[in-house]
Amino acid sequence: MRGLSTGRTPSSERRKGSSIPVLLAAFLVAGCVAAATPTPVPTPTAAATPSQAPTPSATPVQPAFPLTVTDDEGTEVAIAAEPERIVSLSPANTEIVWALGAGDRQVGGTDFDDFPAEAAALPDVASYTGVDVEKIVGLEADLVLATGNGFNPPDDVARLRSLGIPVLVVYAPDVAGVLADIELIGTAIGEREAALRLTAVMRAELDRISAATRAAGTAPRVFYELDATAEIYGPADDSFIAEMIELAGGDPITTGDPNVFAISLERLVAADPEVIVLGDANYGATPEGVAQRPGWGGMTAVKAGAIRAVDDIIVTRPGPRLTEGLLALARAIHPDLGR
Repeated sequence: MRGLSTGRTPSSERRKGSSIPVLLAAFLVAGCVAAATPTPVPTPTAAATPSQAPTPSATPVQPAFPLTVTDDEGTEVAIAAEPERIVSLSPANTEIVWALGAGDRQVGGTDFDDFPAEAAALPDVASYTGVDVEKIVGLEADLVLATGNGFNPPDDVARLRSLGIPVLVVYAPDVAGVLADIELIGTAIGEREAALRLTAVMRAELDRISAATRAAGTAPRVFYELDATAEIYGPADDSFIAEMIELAGGDPITTGDPNVFAISLERLVAADPEVIVLGDANYGATPEGVAQRPGWGGMTAVKAGAIRAVDDIIVTRPGPRLTEGLLALARAIHPDLGR
């Protein structure tokens, strides 16, 4: 099991217009988004090794309701009937619901849901400041999909449960956990078969992309920048982003601690990244700006111009677009991939 995950970063669960400092504060508290069509990658020259993700259950059939499932916090959640009024408390869970074909049954979401576009029009019942329990009750929710590790306040989860509303808490600390959570949510909402089809495609894509990057023969040292407006933030040790960098064919530069996301300039200079990936590019960071920062000019990545932007919502949001994110990250690390 991996340590504190960056699976929900300031950008992966961000609200439009949010400032980076506010997002970082929410990220550090939390511990840390219809599925995209798989994008073809070059046929790998080396055989793919099995992914770390668990294989689907031997029982692909959707169990009959009423049913009980165990969530990621070990809580047994009883669901009396197939949910018809689903509320999601994170963008990742919203994406999963829609990717499984159940978007027409979602009645509430967060004020930072941004994909698919239809989900953004749903009533907002959660934000970084908390969960509107009364609004969820008013929506007559029959299943709430929450996120653990502090992302949604445990007191709000407990209050919803005390009111008789089933709450399924998920938290994926790694790539395997993302796939497992898609299958768990699928079972809970009556879409197990769709979930297994989706995760099978995702597993195949993850294997193909990681095999293609291994075929490149090199694993450059990679620093994934979450933010550098004040302190520098990057992947913690054994984190979700560190795993993604490895799968994308890079050697991740981390903070040196599984629970810390700040990294000193001295540590970063000593690690000497060969590639810098700007996860904060959508919020003002540019390769030109990085090159002009005091103390950054001697890094191999800066001298070689190997500073590349990605949309880190798809890279770090633990949902059905994760394979799209891995491909984007792989191409940032290995620009020749796909040419």
